[in-house]
Amino acid sequence: MLGEAECLGLLDAALAACECDQAEVILYRTNSALTRFAESRIHQNVSELSGMISVRAILGKRVGCARGNQLAVDDARAVARRAVDLARVAAEDQAFVSLPSPRPIPTVQAYAEATASSNPESRAEAAREMVGVAAGHGCKASGSLSAETAEFGVANSLGVRAYTPATQASLVLVVSDEDSSGYAEWRGMDIALLDPRVAAEAAAEKCVAGRGAESLPLGEYPVVLEPAAVGDLMMFLGYLGLGALSLQEGRSFLSGRMGEKVLGENVTIWDDATDPRSLAAPFDWEGQPKRKVTLIEKGVARTVVYDSYTANRGGKESTGHALPAPNTVGPLPTNLFLAPGEASLNDMIESTKRGLLVTRFHYVNVIHEKETIITGMTRDGLFLIEHGRVKAPVKNLRFTQSIVEALSNVEMVGREGRLTEYAYVPALKIGKFSFTS
Repeated sequence: MLGEAECLGLLDAALAACECDQAEVILYRTNSALTRFAESRIHQNVSELSGMISVRAILGKRVGCARGNQLAVDDARAVARRAVDLARVAAEDQAFVSLPSPRPIPTVQAYAEATASSNPESRAEAAREMVGVAAGHGCKASGSLSAETAEFGVANSLGVRAYTPATQASLVLVVSDEDSSGYAEWRGMDIALLDPRVAAEAAAEKCVAGRGAESLPLGEYPVVLEPAAVGDLMMFLGYLGLGALSLQEGRSFLSGRMGEKVLGENVTIWDDATDPRSLAAPFDWEGQPKRKVTLIEKGVARTVVYDSYTANRGGKESTGHALPAPNTVGPLPTNLFLAPGEASLNDMIESTKRGLLVTRFHYVNVIHEKETIITGMTRDGLFLIEHGRVKAPVKNLRFTQSIVEALSNVEMVGREGRLTEYAYVPALKIGKFSFTS
């Protein structure tokens, strides 16, 4: 790693080269490693070192942004000068007020040495273990195991100076045979917490149980969604309506409904990048402190997340959710949590007279933004539930469903959460879910 002193030195050099009213500089450097396997054989092992320096220059109400991928002092200064040149010819943004001032940043543990020191041999051994479990069930294993170390720094001309190292690791695993497939995933800051055998056993059991799947009539069914599927719903809900820009532009499902009941009373959603169960971060891309923000409380809309631009525009305070400028989506919640309940997965299944158990979704797309209607496919394990028992595997179905409608019909909430790709969530039982093809 470059280290804090060198990173902040590069940020200062770029700031000094910005001949403008205000300036912001971001440095992001990653060392990413990936081991990928298919048909129970490792076929790719790659490592990539990349860097980005991004400068936002302000002249009055004109904003210019430039980026580069060379992290030397002269290169950083060149990016800064290019941002100033772009600001000179940019159209005025009347809604722009100012870059943010410094605020106290919380202490957050975002770095794990085991992840930073991950090597091809240790990842290959984990893959070997998962392949062995799959073979024991007459299946093959495919997937990827990744580890990333990052350095992140932000400085601006108003006094913001922030730096943090961070790590993250992930496993995506599909165990398959000619007739079926099963899925497992794991994500976290510390790769030492990954148990590849547990993940492989879960995926292999799904694969075996999924053999001989039959077709099912289309229509609405009660569903038990495992965490991977719930995570997709949460990600799209956040993207479609829990950011301030979508609210201010009238595109959010919360537009005109703040303070009203919008979801079921058993649904509470918050965002918290300081929680170590998520991929933690102490500050956002403007160097503003992260903090817990309750978005939906017992079904009632409380607030959305803000960056400095939307906060100034709406008379609010940044909640620490800025993305790198320029962007067209505004601030977004990227560390979502769904409050747990009291049910186990078995409780949900046993309470279902006739419904579907869903492992995860695939290829999800938006149909109607404000109504939060999405469509996608089930994948890697879909099962019919009858009279409180998993009766038989079912061929994959396409769903077309409003997320708001689904989360307004939550009948049971799992007591155990899990970090998925997009959120920390439990399983859910939803009273009706629409399958269309």
